[in-house]
Amino acid sequence: MTIRVVIVDDQLLVRTGFAAILGSEDDIDVVGEASNGAEALDVCRAVRPDVVVMDIRMPIMDGVEATRRLLAQHSAHDAHDAHDAHGRPFVESLRVLILTTFDVDELVHAAIRAGASGFLLKDAPPEDLFRAVRVIAAGDAMIAPSVTRRMLAHFAEQRSASTSFEAQRAIEHLTDRERDVLKLIARGLSNREIGDTMFVAETTVKTHVGRIFMKLNARDRVQAAVTAYDAGFVVPGN
Repeated sequence: MTIRVVIVDDQLLVRTGFAAILGSEDDIDVVGEASNGAEALDVCRAVRPDVVVMDIRMPIMDGVEATRRLLAQHSAHDAHDAHDAHGRPFVESLRVLILTTFDVDELVHAAIRAGASGFLLKDAPPEDLFRAVRVIAAGDAMIAPSVTRRMLAHFAEQRSASTSFEAQRAIEHLTDRERDVLKLIARGLSNREIGDTMFVAETTVKTHVGRIFMKLNARDRVQAAVTAYDAGFVVPGN
């Protein structure tokens, strides 16, 4: 199936370049562009994309606020009830890929918490961009490997007492097996790698992962990993 993409960036040349790169792939169709987050809300409402490739620093409305509004009220349990700030529905499979020039950016942390499913540096090769769009469209998550550990460590350092308590309560609902899987998710392992590590079939891992998402109210692996770090269940470097 063709992946419908909207590109959001305040620089016309950047949008044009990404549109040309992504449009060269047979399974990706660029269906809209926007120069800031506010425009992105209107464009996405009109064309209903699968993936939004979102710049994080823009005038009028940045990528964090745009992501938050695009994914408002989305949850693993009731995605079809998602609406924007004006009560208008968005497509339930909508995913956001954040692009930035900086590998350490406070706004990236905020965007991931807002529900973004991926993060990629703007200078990444086209192959990484293609893969990120496809991975996210398939319902998974992708973060540039160069910053994953550093970003999750930041979440662990910045977690508040209330956030930690909520995360701990959520993890209490997991079975021992699901906790083992969550630890491996937080380390960045794929389902196949988790299966190899735990000596179980990949289909079994997928079942565990789905239950983990449901119990933690997580959209994807990134948010599940963040919850694990928030709870102190996984420690950076461990």
